[in-house]
Amino acid sequence: MQGKSLVFLVLATALMGSSFAVSQMALHYAPPLFLAGLRFTLAGLLLAVGVRRRRHPRDWRLWARIGVIGLLQTAGVMGAIFLSLVTIPAGESAILTFANPMLVVVLSAVFLGQRYRAAQWLGAALGVAGIAIAIDTHLHLQVGILYGLASAVFWAVATVLMKRWGGSVDPWVLTAYQMLFGGLALLIAGGFQEGAAFHITPVSMGLLAWLVIMASILQFGLWFYVLHHEDPARASAYLFLAPVFGVLTGWVMLNQLIGAPVLVGAAFIIAAIWLVNRPSPLAAPGFLPETET
Repeated sequence: MQGKSLVFLVLATALMGSSFAVSQMALHYAPPLFLAGLRFTLAGLLLAVGVRRRRHPRDWRLWARIGVIGLLQTAGVMGAIFLSLVTIPAGESAILTFANPMLVVVLSAVFLGQRYRAAQWLGAALGVAGIAIAIDTHLHLQVGILYGLASAVFWAVATVLMKRWGGSVDPWVLTAYQMLFGGLALLIAGGFQEGAAFHITPVSMGLLAWLVIMASILQFGLWFYVLHHEDPARASAYLFLAPVFGVLTGWVMLNQLIGAPVLVGAAFIIAAIWLVNRPSPLAAPGFLPETET
């Protein structure tokens, strides 16, 4: 993996992980779907202005694809995340959401024809095991867990579609409009189901600004850049870092405790990232050594 992509991945995962704690703090000032819609509609509008001079699609089918990605990546993933944060801690929501890399490996193999080495499959499995260990047995079955798992499914599907469709659209244009389309869908759904309510204070405006600029525009731009230049399964392996950042920021910002299972799970996650991304001069039979970068 290129050095630039690696730096962007680490920064993106740090922003992704920390956004869970920031979002949970912001839920004191607005209901979940409306807050998520406000975040991504503002981010999409700001970024759309910024990319107005870049090349935009002329084919309506490309716009339709951007809309589908927006419904999955922004409305689906982020709507489910914000709903999960109502009932479970930020770190646990992050752990559940970032179970998606194993799904990405499977979907990439089935729908994109990607072929992976045995070590890469083992790494993905270890990452999921690390997440399971980190969750521990204290999570009781509740709706927040189901929302967290749903966000992982939405994200995996969106990642595969990004790799298949993203090369035909400027990545910043794609980032802007998928956020805008998905954000508007969330804003409308939240307005009808929850009511349009946002309590304006200096703290709430600061939290919203962070979510819009750092955790949306910058985070998605970095993530889509990497997906455009790297293999989706290898890139998605680094998403195992995000729940680590999520748990750490939940501890620092919200005093949500870190137990031994989280530390053990983090060790599994680090091993998973190394296995999925380590180079191999000779592929095992039936697997390709590396996908192109």
